[in-house]
Amino acid sequence: MVKWGPLVAVCLGTFMLLLDVSIVIVALPDMAGSLGASLSDLQWVIDIYALALAALLLGAGAAADVTGRRRMYVAGTGFFALASLACGLATGPAMLIAMRTLQGMGAAGMLATTLSLLGAAYQGRDRSFALGIWGAVSGGAAALGPILGGALTQALDWRWIFFVNLPVSVVAIWLTLRTVSESRGASGRRVDWAGTAAFAVFAGALTFAVVRAGEDGWGSGRTVATLAVAVLALAAFVAVERRAAQPLLDLSLLRRPSFVVVMVAAMAFNAGAFGVFPYLSIWLQTLIGMSPVKAGLALAPLAASAFVVAAVGGRLLHGTPHRYLIGGGLVLIGGGTLGQAVLGAGSDWTALVAGLTVSGFGVGLVSPALGGAALASVPAHSAGMAGGAVNTARQLGYALGVAVFGTVLTSRMAHELDGSSRAAHALAGGGASALRPGIPDRVLHTAFASGLNTTLLVAGAVAVVAGCAVLLFLRAPAAAAAAPAPVMRPSVPVARP
Repeated sequence: MVKWGPLVAVCLGTFMLLLDVSIVIVALPDMAGSLGASLSDLQWVIDIYALALAALLLGAGAAADVTGRRRMYVAGTGFFALASLACGLATGPAMLIAMRTLQGMGAAGMLATTLSLLGAAYQGRDRSFALGIWGAVSGGAAALGPILGGALTQALDWRWIFFVNLPVSVVAIWLTLRTVSESRGASGRRVDWAGTAAFAVFAGALTFAVVRAGEDGWGSGRTVATLAVAVLALAAFVAVERRAAQPLLDLSLLRRPSFVVVMVAAMAFNAGAFGVFPYLSIWLQTLIGMSPVKAGLALAPLAASAFVVAAVGGRLLHGTPHRYLIGGGLVLIGGGTLGQAVLGAGSDWTALVAGLTVSGFGVGLVSPALGGAALASVPAHSAGMAGGAVNTARQLGYALGVAVFGTVLTSRMAHELDGSSRAAHALAGGGASALRPGIPDRVLHTAFASGLNTTLLVAGAVAVVAGCAVLLFLRAPAAAAAAPAPVMRPSVPVARP
């Protein structure tokens, strides 16, 4: 137990924080009814967590190098637990969104330290084994979220998707303090707080603009002004990083085509594989009439196939260039997503099974390979930065995917509902029952199916295009891409009692 205690402690936290990215998906209709939440509120419940995680991840990693990685992991887990409690006690959408922000901040402190903690704890074959387990846990967590969320929502209440984090957090903290040694980065490291703040403003403003565009339109003053803020924040981030002695992101890495391609692939991966899930869940429960558990199980084929491929394929495909794993996996994700775009007024959950299964095969290939591909595309001394950047790109891709696909969905539904944007947003937010007195059921079913088909086509195209870009432009040597050792060497860990 002592030997594998650090692995268990890190995997518990990793599973929990990544699970919370998607565990809310199946609970959205219940949240809407309980809290009186609109579609925009529901989008922010999902997005703000991923945004906080993405925006603070690199900064939290740098802070952990200074203050101690174990200390940061424990503090982040404790903060995450308290925020989870507050989420479960939320009395309205605004409070829930605010507490989800705090949850994401705690999760950033946890995720930023996971690989470094494992690197300090294991060497050689043990390190490779630990990496494989961590990768499988990371890949399966987001996919399993809807299933566990549905079970908790139906058996207890949607609030329990947050309360369940409390005992898991206690075990993770106890095990970390008992089995994990403290480690730090090289002395003299400083935290780039200005860059962290600029990136957070950029990511938040961009996502807010996309969400508001769904209701106000792309030409509205609010949307244009928020996009301008995002552009200015991005310019400020670039300016800060150019002058910082120890930047969050070394901008010279962006001159490496392979690194840029991997970052694009990471964003497209989370967007294409999981960005439509919230709207599929609302369709399954609101239009098809499924319970939360059944809705979660209807989305389970992706989780099941992803787990099998990640667990079995790791050994069979060892040494395969990451270009083929990531590129081929994204094409499979895109193909599976496109295969789901066959919905009609009379469709049910069975129309999704084949496409979800194919997408899951792709998820199982891409998720374990992304980190290694990022590390193989940069010099060894930038390994820690690359690892943080790829995780940041994944979470930002998910947040933007949910926002963009929500706008696509409501735009198409509004067209089907004779231009009624209000009806489209109410329907997409789980308010179909309130609309039924004025709109025939078949019209609602047709509108939602048409909106989902368009959204699935866009998501599938994003994944396929990204996959083709990886196959064409990612040129990391097979030996470098397959080697796991650099994952654990963002800096030389200094063991402390």
